[in-house]
Amino acid sequence: MAFGRAERHRRSAAVDPMTLKILVAGGFGVGKTTLVGAVSEIKPLRTEERLTEAGRPIDDLAGVEAKTTTTVAMDFGRITLNEELVLYLFGTPGQDRFWFLWDELARGALGAVVLADTRRLTDCFAAIDYFERRSLPFTVAVNCFDGAERYPAEAVRDALDLDPEIPVMLCDARQKGSARDVLISVVEHAMRLGPRSREPALP
Repeated sequence: MAFGRAERHRRSAAVDPMTLKILVAGGFGVGKTTLVGAVSEIKPLRTEERLTEAGRPIDDLAGVEAKTTTTVAMDFGRITLNEELVLYLFGTPGQDRFWFLWDELARGALGAVVLADTRRLTDCFAAIDYFERRSLPFTVAVNCFDGAERYPAEAVRDALDLDPEIPVMLCDARQKGSARDVLISVVEHAMRLGPRSREPALP
């Protein structure tokens, strides 16, 4: 009976974990859906549709010719980093025509991942500009695709003209451990910046 009382006391003393919202952004075909799926502990919610001939003049498939689907709203996943911290992941659509969704997805977010592909590096400029204008902390994660040339993180930083305090790292969006490291980087970066990073940007 003593064990039972102690067990009830431990359950009542337990606190709910802190939940944080993280965005996963970047250009078309950069691996956002893959990263969310690789790291999520639940079956991820995906809003993918097949690419059609009508979209070919709009969607640039250079470098991702094998891609057959695209996210049209968001991806959603969840990962428990430890017993005190749970991350909710929201993958943004990559094409310009779906950007009207970004403001709603970004509401209440602690920070973001900007995925980059060195073969199409300019595709991540828009996401970087978006988060810089809103003072939302972000980590740039270079997704190392098979066959793509590898560059040091500092070379990518210089090419993107990023401030020194913005984390830049290499990753494999298919690997859970690699994706988890990226998310931890976002949380740590946001915590270092503190509350000022979440103040709304001036118009």
